[in-house]
Amino acid sequence: MRLTPDLIEEACQFVNPLKERELDLRAKKIQVIENLACTSDQFDCIDFSDNEIKRLDGFPLLSRLSMLLLNNNKVCRISEDLYASLPNIQTLVLTGNNLEELSDLAGLEKLTKLKYLSLMRNPVTTKAKYRFYVIHHCPSVTVLDYKRVRLQERNTAKKMFGGKQAKKQAEKAKTFVPGEPVKKGPTPQDKEAIRAAIAKASSLDEIRRLEMMLSSGSIPGF
Repeated sequence: MRLTPDLIEEACQFVNPLKERELDLRAKKIQVIENLACTSDQFDCIDFSDNEIKRLDGFPLLSRLSMLLLNNNKVCRISEDLYASLPNIQTLVLTGNNLEELSDLAGLEKLTKLKYLSLMRNPVTTKAKYRFYVIHHCPSVTVLDYKRVRLQERNTAKKMFGGKQAKKQAEKAKTFVPGEPVKKGPTPQDKEAIRAAIAKASSLDEIRRLEMMLSSGSIPGF
C-alpha cells in the first residue's frame, strides 16, 4: 500500500503517554516512506511498526520529530543523509528488521541527538564487536538495545575503533559466520536487560520512553 496523503490524514493521531503528538501508521502494509511533507512537521512521534518498509529514507525535513518506531519491518538500508531530514531524532526503534552488516549502520552516525536505539532481532547484532562498534560510531546513544551504555564500554569501544587500527578492526568485525543463527526473539538475558534498564532509569520520562520502546518492539512476556 502506498503512503498517500489521504492515508496519512485518515490515520489515528493522538497524544501518547509522553505527552507527545503521535501519528499511528502501524500495520498498513506500507512499503515506501513518502508524502510525509503533508504532516506539516506537527508530530513528535511516528509509528511505522509492522509494515513492509525496506529503506529508511524518503523523509522531508521533520525538525519536530523525536521518536521513530519501525519495529517488524524489512529495513535493510539506512540513508546516509537521514540526519538532514531528522535532525532532532532521539529515539529510534528498529527491532526486528533486516540490517545485516555493520556498514549498514553508517546512516546512524550523524544523528547527533540519538539517545535510545534498538537494533534487536537484526542479523547485524550477531557480528563480532557489534555493540562496541555502535557505541563508538554513535556516541550520543545512552541506551542501546535496552542496555545503558557504560563508561567502561565507551573506553573499550574507543580502543577498538578509535585508533589507527580502526579501519582494520571494522572490516574484521564485518566478518560473517556462515550458519550463525539470528535471534528471532528476546533471550532471557535480553528480557533481564530490559527490566534492568527500566529499573535503573533516572527519570519518569526515561521510564515511559523505555516502556514505549518495549511495547513497540512487540516483545512477548511484557
